[in-house]
Amino acid sequence: MARISGIDLPKNKQGEIGLTYIYGIGRATAKKILATSGIPFEKKVSDWDDDDLASIRKFITDNMTIEGELRSEKQLNIKRLLDIGCYRGLRHRKGLPVRGQRTKTNSRTRKGKRRTVAGKKKVTK
Repeated sequence: MARISGIDLPKNKQGEIGLTYIYGIGRATAKKILATSGIPFEKKVSDWDDDDLASIRKFITDNMTIEGELRSEKQLNIKRLLDIGCYRGLRHRKGLPVRGQRTKTNSRTRKGKRRTVAGKKKVTK
C-alpha cells in the first residue's frame, strides 16, 4: 500500500494518476514528480518499490505544500481578502463569483439554489 502524506494511493492506477489523489497535485505536477524521481509514468502504484516511494516523498516534502497545509494557506488568503475589504473579499463574503463571471444567467454554483422572488400581479382589464 502506497501512503504519501496521509493519503492512501490507489494500487491499480498508473503512477501519474495515482499521485493526483493528493490535494495540491495535478497531472502536470505528478508528471514532474515522477520525471525527477526517475519513475516511468505508466508504472502502476502497486509496482513501486520502497526506493521509488522514498524519492517521491522526499521530492514532495522538499518542494511542495500539499494537503492540510495548502488548505489552511488558501483559507488564510481568503480571510485576508475579507479583512482588507477589497472587491474580491466582498464577492467572497456575498457568495458571488470572484473572477469577473456574469451573474445574470449563470453562477448557480456560487449563488446556490434559485430563490423565487414574488413579482407584480398582472392588471386585468
